[in-house]
Amino acid sequence: MSISMIGIDHSMAPVDIRALFAFTRKNAGEAMEKLKEQPGIDGCIILSTCNRLEVWASVDDTAELSLYKELCKLKNINDDQYEIYFTKREGHAAVEHLFYLASGLKSQILGEDQILTQVKDALGIAREHFTTDGALEVLFRMAVTAGKKIKTEVPFSHGNPSVIHQAIEMLDRQGYCVQDKVCMVIGNGEMGKVAAQALMEAGADVTVTVRQYRSGMVNIPFGCKRINYGERMDYLPKCDLVVSATASPNFTLREELFENLELEKSIVLIDLAVPRDIEPEVGRFEGVTLYDMDSFKTDEKPAELQEHLEAAGKIVREQMDEFFKWLEGKDLIPRIQEIKENAVNDFNLRIMKPLKNTHMEELEKEQLLSAVDRAMEKVVNKMLFGLRDSMNEQAFLECVAGLEKTYEK
Repeated sequence: MSISMIGIDHSMAPVDIRALFAFTRKNAGEAMEKLKEQPGIDGCIILSTCNRLEVWASVDDTAELSLYKELCKLKNINDDQYEIYFTKREGHAAVEHLFYLASGLKSQILGEDQILTQVKDALGIAREHFTTDGALEVLFRMAVTAGKKIKTEVPFSHGNPSVIHQAIEMLDRQGYCVQDKVCMVIGNGEMGKVAAQALMEAGADVTVTVRQYRSGMVNIPFGCKRINYGERMDYLPKCDLVVSATASPNFTLREELFENLELEKSIVLIDLAVPRDIEPEVGRFEGVTLYDMDSFKTDEKPAELQEHLEAAGKIVREQMDEFFKWLEGKDLIPRIQEIKENAVNDFNLRIMKPLKNTHMEELEKEQLLSAVDRAMEKVVNKMLFGLRDSMNEQAFLECVAGLEKTYEK
């Protein structure tokens, strides 16, 4: 068994290419079920966010399969031209990637912690659809643990960044301050709520759209106003800035809706969705400035963030070492268990004769033997796992093989 993954992200592909391979939560679950049915795949997890799509699998070493081709089948794509945008990782490289990813060290905005929740949610969806296996379960769980440890012990000093925070900062550098601006956020999911909260904290007047049939059930950030989604185009001319962040497969703002629209002032539109929420042609209208997810890329690392990277990297490496110890020992556990059982049986045979000559009741003898068995198991465990921790891998494997030969019949 080996761990493999393929991935596409903001550093390798523009938003329109990433959109072709994006999954909703529901679609991801259905896709994982189909993927696990393929011969040679023991477990799988799909991680789909606005910035990336990754397919993870525990693969039989003898199986001949392409995760990219399996993904294309799921998305009904019959063209190999997109394969150049994907990165394939296996074994150690795949594990290292996930640990650094969950820690926010590979995000478009370095140090952001939304990805930690997204990795955790991806594991949760896989559990719900029974598509994970032991190796992926432990890998994702330990990667999340590393991310949490970094979040607790190495707080990145510029807070909890997200794309909307970076968008606000970029606009501010360009001389556009959102304070006192009239803003509308289309979408009240996780991304929409983060956007609304960030705009509120920056001093904007924020209104959030809510689907009419869910109006009474949706919580929006305190201080925001709400309107029905169907009223968005009536309210839009009053706005200085509009953010759209939904999981809708359709455009929330289409070109045709702007054809006869009379804007009261210039307006900034920010599309935070993958696939896109705002039809790109909307940006051609006079007075409209349109940004998408890729508008906020930056290679700049804040000085205060750079100071914490080494500490975060140390935590990642420590947690990775723990995972590889577990992975290396996983296949040895049945062998160690058999050695332990043989050792206990051997000891019992040697102690039975002197035990028979003692003046003890049968019940007392049984209780004594049970206690001895438990003690022997603990001793053998301590010896074997102590050897594993103090020897290199090859020497330890030779010790295990030698102990197995001792009890060969």
